[in-house]
Amino acid sequence: MKFLHTMIRVRNIDKSLKFYTEVLNMKMDHKKRLEDCWLYFLTDESGTCQIELTFNDKTPQDGYDIGSGFGHFAFEVESLNEFTQKINTLGYSYLYPPFDLTGKGSKIAFIKDPDGYEIELIEKVQW
Repeated sequence: MKFLHTMIRVRNIDKSLKFYTEVLNMKMDHKKRLEDCWLYFLTDESGTCQIELTFNDKTPQDGYDIGSGFGHFAFEVESLNEFTQKINTLGYSYLYPPFDLTGKGSKIAFIKDPDGYEIELIEKVQW
């Protein structure tokens, strides 16, 4: 069995596509029209996993309730310093800025996408 993708509903597809492609370097794989929505499949840089952004024809004006069950997505970054420069240039900011997680050099940070989904960024220790 192979894990394929995770689906989230988005309120503004243009803002979401910009965030996931420009900030997280995901690439559009394909899109598909269903009866009541568009599905946008984005692939990570290594091609191992996808996020499906679902844009419904009838979208709540205030967006979707994320609920208390969803935690976050996690992405590995080579350098949180470089990532910080990138998001500052693109006009985004951290929910939680980078901090040392283990005392051994691993750092994490959190950012939110345009719909409020949290994304953890992990810079792993280089041995």
